[in-house]
Amino acid sequence: MFETLKNAFKTKEIRVKIWFTLLLILVYRIGCYIPIPSLNITVVQGAFNSMDFLGVLSQITGGSMQNATLFALGILPFINSFIIMQLLTLVIPALERMSKEGEEGRNKLTQITRIVAILLAIIQAIGIVIMWYNMSSESGSAILPLFEYERTAGGAPILTMALTIIILVAGSTMVMWLSERITEYGIGNGTSIIIFIGILATAGTSIAGALKQVGENWTYIWNIIGYILIVVAILAFIVFVDGAERRITVQYSKQIKGNKMYGGQTTYIPIRVNGSGVMPIIFASSLLMFPQMIIQLFFSESSAAVWYATYMGTGTAVYYVLLALLILGFSYFYAQIQFNPEDVSKNIQQYGGFIPGIRAGKPTSDFLKKINNRITLFGAVFLMLISLIPTFVFFALSGRYSGYDLGLANSFSATGLLIVVSVALEINKQLESQIMMKHYKGFLK
Repeated sequence: MFETLKNAFKTKEIRVKIWFTLLLILVYRIGCYIPIPSLNITVVQGAFNSMDFLGVLSQITGGSMQNATLFALGILPFINSFIIMQLLTLVIPALERMSKEGEEGRNKLTQITRIVAILLAIIQAIGIVIMWYNMSSESGSAILPLFEYERTAGGAPILTMALTIIILVAGSTMVMWLSERITEYGIGNGTSIIIFIGILATAGTSIAGALKQVGENWTYIWNIIGYILIVVAILAFIVFVDGAERRITVQYSKQIKGNKMYGGQTTYIPIRVNGSGVMPIIFASSLLMFPQMIIQLFFSESSAAVWYATYMGTGTAVYYVLLALLILGFSYFYAQIQFNPEDVSKNIQQYGGFIPGIRAGKPTSDFLKKINNRITLFGAVFLMLISLIPTFVFFALSGRYSGYDLGLANSFSATGLLIVVSVALEINKQLESQIMMKHYKGFLK
């Protein structure tokens, strides 16, 4: 990868794209440090320390949600909107037709996704502001009235809360705009890169906080060393599985058309072990966290909120069991979207190909379906292991089971590790392809 970066900086066109991407990332990180004037940061941070699911949300936003800054919502509404639109495209014929209309159809879908993202940002902002208003501690209320008459009148500071909602939605829209500019003019997918930067920023802050505690007790240094070694081992394992694939041999018979002979080649169909990537974990965790988020945002004082957080909330045994089962289900769901055995079988037969030892037609589609289901099972088990085992190991190294907390458990999550690897590999592939295209252009000239 370092060799790829070195070659990329030698090419002016790619170098400009890299610097442009870094500039937009800098703008994003600056926005993550601009505080919202109407919020009491001390009270807000106390809430995040007591609610695990809020800590997961803060990790994706690079800590900006926990610090109550301009980009507190981050790219979350756009991600949720993208997932919703992807699912609706499968069940609504009009959206499915639109997705197959080429560039114009994709532009229409993108515009709808933006509108849905803004609507979701408004809903989430209202819920978060209501939750902040209901918070109170020794430091006071989380919402600080900005206008003099609200301070003397008493009651809810409606105007200040409305202004806070507008700021949160505007910040989320700004992040969405930055991600689209990175995708259009920079390197890689803007949404993935913003999540990638947010996860790394949170991890860096958590590790720095743990190192401060080492000054008080030097025995904690072994926790940090063990944590770093395990993270490196898990990243290496993810990279290894990410490149694993099953290759199904396909032979094409020779055909004579006119004076030319076609076919006679042997190729293969690659089926990746983890073809669905991180999406099953994102779908599963989002589905499990959504009820808890709604309850905590709008009914935080009710008995239902206490019961749900105790028996089914983030960190409970039921939560981890449901997470594993949902990851398994979504892995098969996403595999069906990405790989259609019937269509692949028809394409092979149409071009005169066949799988050695398998008859064309339905036997070929049945064979591909069986292979795909087996590989999907291995990929789902891999995702379940990555989502569960590192969590408990990080908790142990962080000291939660020993009566102290170094804060390492919140630095990396299973989803975060997968996203970091996926984005890094994708950026490397894009740089390599752009360097190769540049060399081809130079050769043709």
